[in-house]
Amino acid sequence: MDDLIRKAEEFDPSEAKASSRLKSRILTKLVELEQAEGPLRNLSESRDAGEQLCVFEQALAMLPSGELQSKNPCAVCHARILGEKVENAPVFWPGCAYARYCGH
Repeated sequence: MDDLIRKAEEFDPSEAKASSRLKSRILTKLVELEQAEGPLRNLSESRDAGEQLCVFEQALAMLPSGELQSKNPCAVCHARILGEKVENAPVFWPGCAYARYCGH
């Protein structure tokens, strides 16, 4: 019991970090909640506002359909699945939010 108390007293919450899996699941849920409220921001608009897009988002941003550009390609991407299932997953797509959470 003394050891547990000592560890609790030494705990520094500023050093505590969420796992990459948890961050990935939170991101997925936040995007799902945004989609439930209406269409997401157009990918071309996001890119023009300075947001970095992943390779799949860039491909959708080239399409003429605004409806397709408001879809979430992350919903079907392997990077999302890896990010949610594997701690520090080997996701290296430039512009991918899941890659940022996985430390790449």
